[in-house]
Amino acid sequence: MKILKIQGGNKLNGKVRIGGAKNSAVALIPAAILCDEVVKFSNVPDISDMDALSDIIKYLNGSYKRKEDDMVYIASSQMQNKEIPEKLTSRLRASYYFMGALLGKFKKAEVCMPGGCTIGSRPIDLHLKGFEKLGAKISYRGDTLVIQADELIGTNIYLDFASVGATINIMLAAVKAKGMTIIENAAKEPEIVNVANFLNLMGAKVYGAGTNIIRINGVDELKSCYCEVIPDRIEAATYIMIGAVLSDDLTVENVIPEHIHALVQKLIEMGVDIQVDEDKVHVTNKNKLKPINVRTLVYPGFPTDMQQIIATLMTQAEGQSTIEETIFENRFLNLYELIKMGAKIKIDGRKAYIDGKTKLYANNITASDLRAAAGLLFAALIAEGETVINNTDYILRGYEKVVEKLEKLGAKLQLIEI
Repeated sequence: MKILKIQGGNKLNGKVRIGGAKNSAVALIPAAILCDEVVKFSNVPDISDMDALSDIIKYLNGSYKRKEDDMVYIASSQMQNKEIPEKLTSRLRASYYFMGALLGKFKKAEVCMPGGCTIGSRPIDLHLKGFEKLGAKISYRGDTLVIQADELIGTNIYLDFASVGATINIMLAAVKAKGMTIIENAAKEPEIVNVANFLNLMGAKVYGAGTNIIRINGVDELKSCYCEVIPDRIEAATYIMIGAVLSDDLTVENVIPEHIHALVQKLIEMGVDIQVDEDKVHVTNKNKLKPINVRTLVYPGFPTDMQQIIATLMTQAEGQSTIEETIFENRFLNLYELIKMGAKIKIDGRKAYIDGKTKLYANNITASDLRAAAGLLFAALIAEGETVINNTDYILRGYEKVVEKLEKLGAKLQLIEI
């Protein structure tokens, strides 16, 4: 386990470059096994989730090689379809993408239930219903899901909720199915578009990604290709919000502004001094912050993954801000840690009321999940004194070289193995 020690109160200035999107890469890597030829990715983030996916690829007798820092090459011509055990799947939630990928490739997948962050119930019933609609049968062997089909046949699938994971997993299973599959009420997140574009580069026929209806015409085979992972909008949002409190001059580079539009509008509403250019954002802390109300929604609404981070920002606004979390029922655990640091917060079910501006003080705190860790790191950078954050392995799952990037900006922090 790792802890972070952070000496708060330092100005953070300069430039920071955003890495590849975790939420794209964790789907793109499993998707690559649908092709028997070598697939090449660039802008792959150097995070622990990639290590977990690499271990699964290698366990299945595939090849995963990282070169030139952000380049990854995957080959699966020698891949063996066997049960993926809990010791591998428990390391990340996105291990469930191997269900759709293996089902699409071999017509059978045996995958132990996935792990991930503790942010509430995240059932995969929509994934399984989609597989069944395509012709698969689902059974259980202990904690292992066995999904198999004699053949996969395209069909109409309506998602009760616009789930990112279910949308992508059904796409992976359907690209080699016979006929057309139509996903209605599909999720529209940029990461889905990234995955669909990758599938099409391999020769798939996926239409409508980024809208609520996706059509997939099945193909017999997929070919080698090169694909770039889009920039990580959540990482970008994190540094932008940090800059709104702690920076006189911060430039966040390698950003797709369209992907963070909901956040930018909320920051403008708060009075943040922010300038958005074609592929970068400049932010300073020269203005007083106003309170705002945030309600999490599926894309293009305000992302649940940014909610825990903007909660820290709200503690520095003049007045009462509110958050309503509509996606996950257990995503306020970070707020109890903020309260330990001096924040004034009232929690009422899925709503939180945050009074500011409050001075934050160093404390010994614990991260409950990836984005909670980011929000608490933000708070520690603000706080007076030295904060210790436990369970910081979480932040390494989604933030590339976070210590090095923050140190370069002027932060004083240390990652310690205990």
